[in-house]
Amino acid sequence: MAQNKVLSALLLWPLSRIYGAVISVRNLLFEIGILKQTSFDVPVIVVGNIAVGGTGKTPHTEYIINLLHSHYNIGVLSRGYKRKTKGYFLATDNVTPSQIGDEPYQMYRKFGQYVTVAVCENRCQGIRNMLASNPNINLIILDDAFQHRYVKPKFSIVLTEFSRPIYNDHLMPLGRLREPIHSLNRADIVIVTKCPEEMKPIEYREFKNNLNLYPYQNLYFSTYRYKDLQPVYPEKATFIPQLDWLTKNDSVLILSGIANPRPLVRHIKKYKPSVKVKVFDDHHDYDVNDINLIINKYNSLKGEKKYIITTEKDAVRLKENPYIPDSLKSQIFYIPITVSFMATNDNDFDTDINKMITRKL
Repeated sequence: MAQNKVLSALLLWPLSRIYGAVISVRNLLFEIGILKQTSFDVPVIVVGNIAVGGTGKTPHTEYIINLLHSHYNIGVLSRGYKRKTKGYFLATDNVTPSQIGDEPYQMYRKFGQYVTVAVCENRCQGIRNMLASNPNINLIILDDAFQHRYVKPKFSIVLTEFSRPIYNDHLMPLGRLREPIHSLNRADIVIVTKCPEEMKPIEYREFKNNLNLYPYQNLYFSTYRYKDLQPVYPEKATFIPQLDWLTKNDSVLILSGIANPRPLVRHIKKYKPSVKVKVFDDHHDYDVNDINLIINKYNSLKGEKKYIITTEKDAVRLKENPYIPDSLKSQIFYIPITVSFMATNDNDFDTDINKMITRKL
């Protein structure tokens, strides 16, 4: 096993170097002005990362929306990863996840009454279309757009996972980095996400020392707060369980199609039920074979009470899935999450982001 890892690393290392050279040249072309950035009259906040995988962009974007929507008319623009449409698409009340992607759909379902949500691969054109459709928009949030440098942001927020430090990683395909770690210099705010609630001072210092940010950059640490279970199909639910009600005689099937389900699994395993886990790829589109597999796994569970628990993002896709039998819908629940910034932070995120919107040039 160790020899295979070494061989794989040796084979991928040259590809990683080539990839890094291409990205560095692209970034240089932006820095010297050959590739042009477009500025807009409204402030643009970029939320992104420099590593592939789930760093928590959607929950943090939702946190920012909650923080700012009473003071700004916000437009949220995403590329709409794995959607089945092309070009610019504005979310409306009859939109589906397949049209705009599961994460934009989730945000529209939560905040659509006071936030404009749209998707477009071309972020410059997407912003123009959003402002044309709603001239009252006075703040744009670009979701997962740190690498999309054609838009000049007012400031950028980069997320990195506590359990996968970027300073211990490598460029793709050898590692998970989309860009060299020095690209972090473009960020105004860096957030270490999914931190354990009992984060130790030495862990805080390790991140701070290894990231080695400039004085103009602010560093924050955040964690997830898990809320009460919610039914994926409210019209079918006759009973909503709570995790602390479950006993060792009950069973839970954790269903996940997100990039990193480990924090969710750890959270549920803190309670008493017997737990099985079925993991699919990130943004997985559940077909009939997947649903049959899920049904079989659910039926194989032992226990007095049996439930399927999934993520909020998966709930968006499952809600629209035509293959799930009615008999199973009453047993499927999702667990919402919220972001909480930790007391170890040197700065107050809420105060600082408001100042950056109004003061940063």
